[in-house]
Amino acid sequence: MRVVGSGTIGTVGEQKPMPTASVAKIMTAYVILKGHPLRKNEPGPKIEADAKAVAEGNASSESRIEGLTAGQKFSQLDMIKMLMIPSANNIARLLARWDTGGDEAAFVAKMNAAAKELGMTNTTYTDPSGLDAGTVSTAVDQLKLAEAVMKDDAFRTVVAMPSAPIEGLSKPLINNNGSLLLAGLNINGIKTGSSTPAGGTLSWAAYKTVGGETPLILGTMMDQHVDGPDPDGGNSLNLVKENSRKVIEAVRKALAPATVIRKGQLVGHVSDGLGGSTPLVATKDLTVIGVPGQQLRLSLGAGAKPLPHEAKAGTEVGVLTVGEGDGAKSVPVAVGADLVEPSFGARVTRLS
Repeated sequence: MRVVGSGTIGTVGEQKPMPTASVAKIMTAYVILKGHPLRKNEPGPKIEADAKAVAEGNASSESRIEGLTAGQKFSQLDMIKMLMIPSANNIARLLARWDTGGDEAAFVAKMNAAAKELGMTNTTYTDPSGLDAGTVSTAVDQLKLAEAVMKDDAFRTVVAMPSAPIEGLSKPLINNNGSLLLAGLNINGIKTGSSTPAGGTLSWAAYKTVGGETPLILGTMMDQHVDGPDPDGGNSLNLVKENSRKVIEAVRKALAPATVIRKGQLVGHVSDGLGGSTPLVATKDLTVIGVPGQQLRLSLGAGAKPLPHEAKAGTEVGVLTVGEGDGAKSVPVAVGADLVEPSFGARVTRLS
């Protein structure tokens, strides 16, 4: 789990690559939208259903969109809805072929390249849908993807939909994550997955307004298995949704603002390289949204201008950043005493 901006809340369990099931479709959507960006509610180009997508719509052993006809056209946005809302495997493969001119393997290579770019070091994609048990990842890796893809307006809008009518389909799409979207916890996606090898998997996004801010909270839970037989992981899907609901509820309840830096607080020193130093202090309070016990990343930098050799006390010379990524907060820092360049005598003494 992590709060976007303030950073990771915590990680539980061994981060061993496990089958993702349909959570893999998050990467499929990410690659498609990266290559073919859409503005919010923009339909995008028309995509034609081919004979393979029609035939795969009759495969009763996997999630799919039924009733397609060859040559039928849908907008890219509607295809993303079919991919993410009911978790259609035949649409995942169709989008892969559309993106690459018919080469699903080339699309999988794009998925793996995107994973590498995002620092998902324990992830391997072998198919666009996640049906193949060779598509594996960890919760930590999936969180990196979730944070990246939730920046996309079109994606964020789609995954928050409990249902959606699609022109050309006989029935509206129903979200597999619908019970969580309607749980009153301000959950807005992202994607469920289930299979016998994967059990239940879920990557989720939720919001809560705290102290005038509404941060995005992200989490991923994988490898959730019920005891006993569980064909296609249906019961394990219910388990991961219930376990995730408890976690989301607890995190939202604990989320609170905390002043982590006070005005005038010592936050570092400027070293002259000869054993002397000048204190650096925060110029104002800084408040972060997080949960009790959460460890925050602090980084001190020079900001836009290079550090001067000399400066009067109170001169702003750098920036202290709390958190990581988009949404991280920062406060200017100033020298707490006059910053003076070492004298020639001090340098000579040091050199001797």
